[in-house]
Amino acid sequence: MAAGEISTPQEYIGHHLKNLQLDLRTFELVNPHDAPSFWVLNIDSMFFSVVLGLVFLVLFRKVAKSATSGVPGKLQAAIELIVGFVDNNVRDMYHGKSKVIAPLALTIFVWVFLMNFMDLLPIDLLPTIGERYLGLPALRVVPSADVNITLSMALGVFILILFYSIKMKGIGGFTKELTLQPFNHPVFIPINLILEGVSLLSKPVSLGLRLFGNMYAGELIFILIAGLLPWWSQWVLSVPWAIFHILIISLQAFIFMVLTIVYLSMASEEH
Repeated sequence: MAAGEISTPQEYIGHHLKNLQLDLRTFELVNPHDAPSFWVLNIDSMFFSVVLGLVFLVLFRKVAKSATSGVPGKLQAAIELIVGFVDNNVRDMYHGKSKVIAPLALTIFVWVFLMNFMDLLPIDLLPTIGERYLGLPALRVVPSADVNITLSMALGVFILILFYSIKMKGIGGFTKELTLQPFNHPVFIPINLILEGVSLLSKPVSLGLRLFGNMYAGELIFILIAGLLPWWSQWVLSVPWAIFHILIISLQAFIFMVLTIVYLSMASEEH
């Protein structure tokens, strides 16, 4: 829907909630007016996720290569604070020994924060540029407001949970954990399997949906402010909400990181 075709607040809000999608059957961009289909990719969410991941890697690599032992610059000091903050949390919460957990926690925290930070950009800035200069029918720039992205990240954490559970306990130990807890009797194996299975599967689901729900709600509030208020009065609500939203995007990145560490720490415990 072109900007000139948007005539009501409802159309404006609906337009901003549409992803730029690629139809895998025809490899053509999907018209936002078409009915939803399973065989599509949200290429805007994937694009911004990859770009922000590269920003994180390039920035941290550059600072690491140019780091000095003397008085650090502002960028080096900021990154050292982030690394130290993440490292302290890993030491406090992860009780095993692994060279993967700390880098993983740092990657999750910074990557999720950068994806969340996209929500602070003016709501019409990148979609208007994409529409006018690239001919894109729709564009959403907050990857963490796409449930496909958050659940994909949670699925990666879930695979690591299974890996560490089997690595530390063995297949037999992991199976016993699922079938003989909390009731240590063969009669209760079906009940234990249901209870432990639900507990295990709820971890990635809650991890992904929590991040998605908070970021989707934050994005929607910005869209509602822009769609329902005159342009000259939007700052009255958008500026205070943006200031408060800084806390939300940081907190959500921290929660995703902490829960990942806790889940992997639980998976690494030997019973």
